[in-house]
Amino acid sequence: MIDAHAHFEFYKKDAPRIIEECRKDLAAVVDSITEYRKAHVWKSWEMLKPYFGFIVPTLGYHPNEARRGNWEKVKRVEEFILDHRDEIVAIGEIGLDYHYAENERQRENQRAIFKHFLELALELGLPVVIHAREAEREAFEMVQRAGVRAYFHSFAGSVELAGEIVENEHPIGINTGIVFIPEVRAAAEALEIENILVETDAPYMSPIKGERNRPCNVRVAIEEVAKLKGLGFEEVERVTERNAVRFFNLKL
Repeated sequence: MIDAHAHFEFYKKDAPRIIEECRKDLAAVVDSITEYRKAHVWKSWEMLKPYFGFIVPTLGYHPNEARRGNWEKVKRVEEFILDHRDEIVAIGEIGLDYHYAENERQRENQRAIFKHFLELALELGLPVVIHAREAEREAFEMVQRAGVRAYFHSFAGSVELAGEIVENEHPIGINTGIVFIPEVRAAAEALEIENILVETDAPYMSPIKGERNRPCNVRVAIEEVAKLKGLGFEEVERVTERNAVRFFNLKL
């Protein structure tokens, strides 16, 4: 199994233990190392570097940080990405999140910084990992204008939009929230498994109430997709793993 999107760095001191536990069940975890509040990309990178190989890193700038419009920090993150361009498989997560944007100025900041990193991804020839909340359509349109390949992680938009996204050859992430988020379940039901990746977004989106999510729980997303499709667990695991390997060009 491959967890296509998680954040081991958010476990802090518990990260080494959880990483070792997950090694037993998973082939790889794509960790979106993203600049967000006090989770600076350079600190997260150093924490996770000993585990690269099992952990596959991306680097990005979270839209909830982008709303602050701190271009000095943007430049520092951009320089860090450029320094590690040959060690990452994508730029992300980046995107738009209008749930927490308090006003139009913050949304403008998100758009400008999102566009900046889309252009960087195009320059480096890398795909992007998209975070879009209450702005899925706009994020998709910006991706299309930029002309980059995109993974829409933890998708919870409309089924109609999900169809448009995959028609344009961008995969969609079905996370462990499938057990309690109707929009995630609806997208999983509507899409062919050839168009989805499975993920946890750990430590968020736990399928077990009261517990932090873990990448090992990606099994739950596979199980639920298999039930919806009337397919075997092994088939869904095989196809979604292949999808992740192809999109991120993983060398496993």
